[in-house]
Amino acid sequence: MKWSTDWGLRGRMAITMFLLFGLYIVFLGFLVVSTDIGIIGVIVIMGLFSFVQYYYSDRIALYSMGAKEVSPEEQPELHRMVDRLSQQADLPKPAVAIADTQVPNAFATGRNQKNATVAVTSGLLRTLNQEELEGVLAHELAHIKNRDVMVMTIASFLSSIAFIIVRWGWLFAGNDRNAPPIWVAIAVSLLVWVVSFLLIRLLSRYREYVADRGAAAITGNPAALASALMAINGRMDRVPKEDLREQAEMNAFFIFPIRSGFIGRIASTHPPMEKRIERLREMERELATA
Repeated sequence: MKWSTDWGLRGRMAITMFLLFGLYIVFLGFLVVSTDIGIIGVIVIMGLFSFVQYYYSDRIALYSMGAKEVSPEEQPELHRMVDRLSQQADLPKPAVAIADTQVPNAFATGRNQKNATVAVTSGLLRTLNQEELEGVLAHELAHIKNRDVMVMTIASFLSSIAFIIVRWGWLFAGNDRNAPPIWVAIAVSLLVWVVSFLLIRLLSRYREYVADRGAAAITGNPAALASALMAINGRMDRVPKEDLREQAEMNAFFIFPIRSGFIGRIASTHPPMEKRIERLREMERELATA
């Protein structure tokens, strides 16, 4: 399979960013009008927050997962795979990290193609064979090539701020029941967070399909990724619930989401595993008849 630009993904990215931009302009206007910080203060605070999120989101993601970068001497075979697949994807080789956890998963992080990291868990290395692992690594490289990590980081920027206002504003409001400005700020921030949350989820699900197809194009073996997804799904049932809860916050970055109940399935960052495997099987048939 040849790598091709997915204009459906580009279009969805553009529409989502446009809608989020309009939503955030309204939100920023509300903050300026309803607080004593003023427009300069809001811009300074937003600027600092965006700087930290853009330049340090990769380190934060790795730290939250307990993932540590490994050298070629420590993991020679894993590095050889990433090196070879990066060349096939026409990408600079990303850094490689491993998280010591039973949960079999992988994710990519980094603000651009030259500053990226591919991380896998020790549980994943124990679960998959070589071809399956290559399929998973190629999926993460496809995210990097499509600049998904950067787009999702930017898209979630003010959503994160809105969530912080809701979370901490509730505590301040709890100490002062006669503080209507705080309650109004909480209500508006909650609305902004919910709308942006749903828009980002819709974009996130489609980008997983595109990354799956990108992995098939990189490896020429869509069946390997389909097999990996089934192996990961089967392994999840044997992972302690404590480990699953600890890592559920990172769902948007994972190759396979950690769902938690009915709400978790509705708000999932990933499409159903069955549909992903069905599409990979269709790609396999395309290759067989080409």
